[in-house]
Amino acid sequence: MKRSAETSKSGTAQHAEQRGEPRRAAAGEVRFHFGAEVPNGGGGEVRAKLLDRSARGFRAQHDCFQLTCGQIVEFHLLTARGVARVVWTRILGDSVESGFLILP
Repeated sequence: MKRSAETSKSGTAQHAEQRGEPRRAAAGEVRFHFGAEVPNGGGGEVRAKLLDRSARGFRAQHDCFQLTCGQIVEFHLLTARGVARVVWTRILGDSVESGFLILP
């Protein structure tokens, strides 16, 4: 994964960009299934808003506070389906945003 940092006038490194590949805006719904049938799952189905995509991942906004980093989900997009790992999750008030890495 590509990492870069900017240095401020005080000389401290600040986070700038960690994406290893370009992302493009996306729209539509994505569904996640996780639970006993999916390794490392937690249970249930989540409907989410797709925010952007890359060749190996995507970002979505949802309301599932139980979805955590490292979990494996089965996902269904309009044009693709498969298995992905949650690589980060950010809680924004009453909604959640997560980044997913599509697994081979």
